Amino acid sequence: MSLRSAAETAVGQCMDLSPNERCVIVTDDRRKEIGEALYEVASEVTDESVIVRYPPGPQHGAEPPEPVTAAMAEADVVLCPTSKSLSHTRARTRANDAGARVATLPGITEEVFLSGLDADYERIAAECERIVERVSTASEVRVTSPQGTDITFGIGEREWLSDTGIVHEPGQMSNLPAGEVFVSPETASGTYVVDGTMRPHGLLEPGQEITIEVEDGFATHISDPAVRAGFEEAAESVGRDAYNLAELGIGTNVAVTDLVGSVLLDEKAGGTVHIALGDDAGIGGDTEAPIHQDGVLREPTVYADGEVVDLP
Repeated sequence: MSLRSAAETAVGQCMDLSPNERCVIVTDDRRKEIGEALYEVASEVTDESVIVRYPPGPQHGAEPPEPVTAAMAEADVVLCPTSKSLSHTRARTRANDAGARVATLPGITEEVFLSGLDADYERIAAECERIVERVSTASEVRVTSPQGTDITFGIGEREWLSDTGIVHEPGQMSNLPAGEVFVSPETASGTYVVDGTMRPHGLLEPGQEITIEVEDGFATHISDPAVRAGFEEAAESVGRDAYNLAELGIGTNVAVTDLVGSVLLDEKAGGTVHIALGDDAGIGGDTEAPIHQDGVLREPTVYADGEVVDLP
């Protein structure tokens, strides 16, 4: 695929942009080539297309400048290829609340853009539906792994959500590349061991696993100094909320068969699980924090109320 072909998949199949709609491409100085490819395709569909670019944010989840936020809220379709994630920001939430269809592409690279959008998103949507049907009635979900993971999540009244890549209805939001079902659990306790991908390291090598201990919904120990430093910095402004157990996600993109070191792509890989700490206000939780950090598990077993879930 070329950047243009991938952009055509995003603008057409995923977003279903039409000639009478307003489209805003939000990018930054590090991802302008992908932003420009999306803008080129979008501008051929509708004359109401614009591209806005700003310096990269300080970290994932940081709010963009106010003019960017305002532009997003006025659009029908928003695509955000940025080096720092806008998924868990008030700007994205505000755009969705105003009726925009939003796709964020956090940390996207040209390699991930090309490989992740070379997929059958109807098949991915079907896998999402199957997994949600299996887990949505469970009050408790447990995840284990050969690396030492054993953590139990209390789902409570929280709703499981799907990231299918098909963003055709007003107010919908997705990551691209897509393919996961996820929930912000009400509580969690146990230990999870990240052996796949986690920032700032990218793809972890054997023996580089990161152990995170969780008690009553908050991380109490993070074994890796570099990962721990990011949360310590976020905690300077929000305290304990930086360590909130924010998300449990299950990858459903069966086209992604190998991890490449990009959280955006690797957390979607079929058969993986990802667990995140930090902000969950944008995905059904009630914690606001300037960080949302995912860790990918390669070999999980998932139990819904004690019964094994057949992963993609």
